Amino acid sequence: MPRINLILLSFVFFVCSLSAQNSTNQIQKEHQPIRIITNNWASQKVISHIVGNIYQQLGFEVSYLELPTEGQWFALKYNKADIQVEVWEGSMADKYYQLKEENSIIDAGSHNAKTREEWWFPSYVKAQCPNLPKWTALNECAALFSDENSNRGIYYAGPWEKPDRARIRALKLNFKLITLNSSDELWVKLTEAYTQKKPILLFNWTPNWVNAKYQGEFIEFPDYDIECETVPEWGVNKVFLYDCGNPKSAWLKKIASRSLAERNSCALNTLKNVNLNNSQFEEIAALVMIKGLTIEKAAKYWLSENQSLWRSWISKDCQ
Repeated sequence: MPRINLILLSFVFFVCSLSAQNSTNQIQKEHQPIRIITNNWASQKVISHIVGNIYQQLGFEVSYLELPTEGQWFALKYNKADIQVEVWEGSMADKYYQLKEENSIIDAGSHNAKTREEWWFPSYVKAQCPNLPKWTALNECAALFSDENSNRGIYYAGPWEKPDRARIRALKLNFKLITLNSSDELWVKLTEAYTQKKPILLFNWTPNWVNAKYQGEFIEFPDYDIECETVPEWGVNKVFLYDCGNPKSAWLKKIASRSLAERNSCALNTLKNVNLNNSQFEEIAALVMIKGLTIEKAAKYWLSENQSLWRSWISKDCQ
């Protein structure tokens, strides 16, 4: 065989091999499981499984990745996870904006629900501290929220990204912060206190199932402003940041990895269509926290009761 033909044959073989390899890589990429992040509170877990069940009905493989909120950003940025169904402005805005600015994530739209995350107390405490919910009443009544060995109040926080210690310093609050490991531990503390009508101050949020079972109010700190986090001279404390509360009507978003956007328009656009309001979030969380269903059973129950809604979320790309 002439040498030129050998060279041509080798080139054709190389091109075919490269094409076959690219085809295989593309197939693997398209069939990569949709990896959904789950966090440690009820609504987020159930909605994650609701979305996962929808994807499975569309024929996709789904996996769930349990992550703390502070650990999820690395996974989304570096293609270790694909979807987060609850991104709260009050506790996740900084990281969201950072990764969005870097073009490392996809904003999949906001839910209709408006959120608030703040210090919270049961309504019966006002009988002993009538100036609540004003934040200035906290020092007046710090001893009510203390343990037996101190006049310093206790605030129970969750394991999420909040500037509570900075707020205590900036507003000169006579309180110490105790961080609990999960929302379940918060609700155990609340249930114990509520049963005994004992004063308690803890982290709470809305939408949340708690509002359906317990009466209470958020502490009214100075109104939130972005300069509260960036300009020390802003607000009542001219030296320290965070002398304000959290946003009172904040957004609640869904986000996706760039990897998902590149490989699966059906999954991404379906996520963009997922949309729940405050009462729907509370109903979903209550399935677990009040009715006692497991996460998986709560998701399947909700899907069976809301078929017309979730079917309307399915993108035309999937057909």
